[in-house]
Amino acid sequence: MKTRTNRRLFLQGGTAGLALGLAAPTYLRAQSGPLKIGHLTPLTGFLGPLGEYGQMGVDLALEEINANGGVGGRQIELLKEDSVNAQTASTKAERMFERDGVEMILGEISSASCLTISQVAARYGKLFVNTGGNSDALRGSDCNRYMFHVETENAMYVNAEGRYFQNEGLVDGKDWYTLNADYAFGHDLLRAAKSFLEANGGNIVAEEMVPTDATDFSSYLLKIRQVEPDVVALNLAGTQITNFFKQYGEFGLDFTLGGFGFDTVAAWAAGARNFRGTWPNVWNHLVDTEESKSFTKTFTDKYGKPPENQAWGDYNALKIVAQGIDAIGGANGDELIAYFESDEAKFDVQKTRQAYFRPEDHQLIQEIYAITALDPDAVENEWDIFTTSGPIPGEDQPLDVLAQSTEGACTFSS
Repeated sequence: MKTRTNRRLFLQGGTAGLALGLAAPTYLRAQSGPLKIGHLTPLTGFLGPLGEYGQMGVDLALEEINANGGVGGRQIELLKEDSVNAQTASTKAERMFERDGVEMILGEISSASCLTISQVAARYGKLFVNTGGNSDALRGSDCNRYMFHVETENAMYVNAEGRYFQNEGLVDGKDWYTLNADYAFGHDLLRAAKSFLEANGGNIVAEEMVPTDATDFSSYLLKIRQVEPDVVALNLAGTQITNFFKQYGEFGLDFTLGGFGFDTVAAWAAGARNFRGTWPNVWNHLVDTEESKSFTKTFTDKYGKPPENQAWGDYNALKIVAQGIDAIGGANGDELIAYFESDEAKFDVQKTRQAYFRPEDHQLIQEIYAITALDPDAVENEWDIFTTSGPIPGEDQPLDVLAQSTEGACTFSS
């Protein structure tokens, strides 16, 4: 790992650093009115249910920050829009920076949209904080100096879930049938899964690429019945996972089921009778820390249901950028980068250990979890339909042990 940048040295070194150091303390005081931040995320289509939770999470963070005086004495004004798809996301990002004067953009779930938003942000020298895009390429070949990632990358999910299956004796010598969303998210997960399985003696008997608009999985389920794999692994996203759960039960299949990327909204939508298997999760409402319990209670009191992991991501993204703005005295993109890459930038994200951004690719290094479906007869309500593991990695392991990607190394352009 590269040595993390020390912000104080950055601000003290050279004429550019001196200029930034002099400008930072006066930045917020020189501005009047609210500090504008954009929020883009899909609210329609197969990722829409996730985007709705993302909006609820960021709205709650906004309410709390502004109730405590805002940032640097200024209230935050959040401009929110449906990103729809990658092209629309790019257009709306351009408009937010050019017409609306936002200082940065948060959000997104689609990795393709993350890429286009980050390219627009870089042209304006502004930050984009990704709250839901998992693609390893965003942290590798498509990385961007102005893009930071609160959501974990696919490789981290694969490594965590792969360890679970390995401990269950379901890797070495076992046959795996995979269904993969046919876009960057699914392609990345498949590549990472293949790398893990090949290294550990697993055998992939099928690599089905599933169109993102597919709703009928009967042809795949017939193949699964014929092949009789040891494990059925889903690298799908959004409402597709829910549809698969329901149809899997209708076909009466009982092969071990799991996957390498998951959002708890899919489990809730499927219901206790259909949800099954073990899945990696960046955070869930059963995480046993005081901060997590407090967040869950506040969210549930406000919205009448517990927060989903996407709500957690967007909530923490706004909290993180607010911490950065307070720390440097402004929202200047280059200064925020220097702060987020520095040793002093540590973040409380409702887990047992503080998180930090890895300087070389701007991935938030943090604990993740594995959730396992409960037997339907043991379920007491519509939300607590799974159990959660403790934090992964364990406290005796380095926090970045899972963050080993198969994607090429990130090289930030100057």
